[in-house]
Amino acid sequence: MVEPLDEGQLDRSRPRPVRSQPGLRRDHDGRRVAAGVAALLAMLVMPSGTLHAQDSDRLLSPGDLKKLSIEELLDVSVTLVSKRPEKLSEAPSAIQVITSEDIRRSGATHLGDVLRLVSNVEVQQINSYAWVVSTRGFDQLFSNKLLVMIDGRTVYSPLDAGVFWDAQGILLEDIERIEVVSGPRGTLWGSNAVNGVINIISKRSNETQGAYVAGGGGSFLEGFGAARFGGSIGTQSFYRVYAQRYDRNGTLLPNGDEGNNSWKATQGGFRWDCYSPSETNLLTIQGDSYVGIEYNSPTGRSTIDGQNILARWSHTFFEESAVDLQVYADRTWRRDAPSTFSEQLLTYDADLQHHFPIGQRHHVLWGVGARFMEDDAPTATSFVGFLPVRRSMRLYSGFIQEKMNLVPGRLTWTLGAKLEHTEYSGFEFQPSTRLAWTPADGHTVWAAVSRAVRAPSRIDRDYYIPKTPPFAIAGGPDFQSETVVATEAGYRMRPFQSLSLSIASYYNSYDDLHSVELENPPAALPYTIQNGAAGQSWGVELSGLYQASPWWRVRGGYTLFQKDLWSQPGHDVMEVVLASLGNDPQNQAVLQSMMSLGAHVQCDATLRYVDRLPNPVVPSYVAVDLHLAALMGHWELAVVGQNLTDKMHPEFNANQEVPRSVYGSITSRW
Repeated sequence: MVEPLDEGQLDRSRPRPVRSQPGLRRDHDGRRVAAGVAALLAMLVMPSGTLHAQDSDRLLSPGDLKKLSIEELLDVSVTLVSKRPEKLSEAPSAIQVITSEDIRRSGATHLGDVLRLVSNVEVQQINSYAWVVSTRGFDQLFSNKLLVMIDGRTVYSPLDAGVFWDAQGILLEDIERIEVVSGPRGTLWGSNAVNGVINIISKRSNETQGAYVAGGGGSFLEGFGAARFGGSIGTQSFYRVYAQRYDRNGTLLPNGDEGNNSWKATQGGFRWDCYSPSETNLLTIQGDSYVGIEYNSPTGRSTIDGQNILARWSHTFFEESAVDLQVYADRTWRRDAPSTFSEQLLTYDADLQHHFPIGQRHHVLWGVGARFMEDDAPTATSFVGFLPVRRSMRLYSGFIQEKMNLVPGRLTWTLGAKLEHTEYSGFEFQPSTRLAWTPADGHTVWAAVSRAVRAPSRIDRDYYIPKTPPFAIAGGPDFQSETVVATEAGYRMRPFQSLSLSIASYYNSYDDLHSVELENPPAALPYTIQNGAAGQSWGVELSGLYQASPWWRVRGGYTLFQKDLWSQPGHDVMEVVLASLGNDPQNQAVLQSMMSLGAHVQCDATLRYVDRLPNPVVPSYVAVDLHLAALMGHWELAVVGQNLTDKMHPEFNANQEVPRSVYGSITSRW
């Protein structure tokens, strides 16, 4: 869904004068990227169909973020909690934010690595190009209870009910911030926002003027290069274009041999932002094109490519009232070898939302949306397949939410509900209620009760082994949505000027979870996909930010997670099936230290601890990443070491281990 441009943010959204310098743009695999750009232009005139959230309120520039005090950092606006700008320190939710400066000083080179910086996200790397990413448990190859968006464009797959992280190659330099909310958010964001939502928000074009060039390489990250140029057309229109390429070596087998999963990828794209002279209107058009090759055996390789284009318009009527319209088209294609599986997914999405005040104490937000998806998933083998091979899927939604100031400035109550109609399960109702109390400045206590659903995907309904009768495993024609009812409570405080702390606790009750059971016992076959499991989870999430001195900042957190699953009445779900619903660490912690040692040297470290995974067992590990940078005018030289505590370790797959790695980079910004 889109997020409105609050008039209170308009002064900060005014494009500031910038220096325009000659730029450099480098295309790798030029023919494929050029073809992708042509596809983007073609998609612009195609029919559109739902939409989702994006950053309409102007935030601070990366240069400003480097200099922010802890107080200013806590005042940075976030939008995932209520779809409207609100201070991070006052957001009534378990939310954490990664800033552009956090990303740069971590040395991370992919979104999977970046998300390790947040303690309420579980990240395990499977191999060179695959990650498990989840919040509040249920960690799987495709973690199906986490909704992920990039600038409001949903990247959750209706085929596998998860995210293909190898296709999310955003240029990290262009990220403004990443907002991570753990807990259900179905009322605002819809189906699949069950255990959390992640929105990656990119910078506006007026913040990326001039030239940016970077390159380097090392051991695991064998080589990479990126170039971006930003310019302006008049005083109200700004643009940027970019291209990047990276080559990654594979992970290792337990005996130290090559794991045969190296990865090469190329991506390019653009963004254009245009403001009206009165700044009551903002139009954004942006798009990306990518192509990648993944070697997954000594002789086999997989290929991926895709394009997307998005347009967003925001209009402010008056203070606290605005309307937002967003449309996008997205094409993804992949062919996996040696499984000979391929998929092409076309998505058209449109969304409209409007917010306005009623008197002094009420604020209403409402919206409607529609999405059309065309999925084609053929296989060249008779062993496994999706039936039917091609399926069209439609989703329609509407929501309304009211925020009531019961005691102005101290006590608010937010009540809302979303009604969706999905292709498989029909109408879904997702209500929530949330109470926030601010007893004193710097202290916020909140509590919430929510219901959310994980809508059926093709792997629940259309998956068959083999793909001709008699079936050993048959899709679930009656498979319905998984549901959760969640109770949460939290406290965000600032005990003294240089320290901010947050604690959140929760209890989740799940029904109708995915299971694979005999259709007609005691008959040996077929097994069918059913809603036979139920469960509960509970835990605590801690996070903090400490400004130890003007030149040293520390951020981090700790998460405790527990889960219990069982068969629902009338079902007999095997233990191995229950275990397959998620292999989750009970404890994990992260600590990031950022030191500015004088005007030209930065020394940063990230410490991570991840507990053992229980089934199958993967040992716990401690990892340390170091980032050392020298700043010299327009130039930055950096050396990064990752996973330095051991030679290699497994994270999710005991047969593939992530190696220690070192790389160097040189960056120029003009």
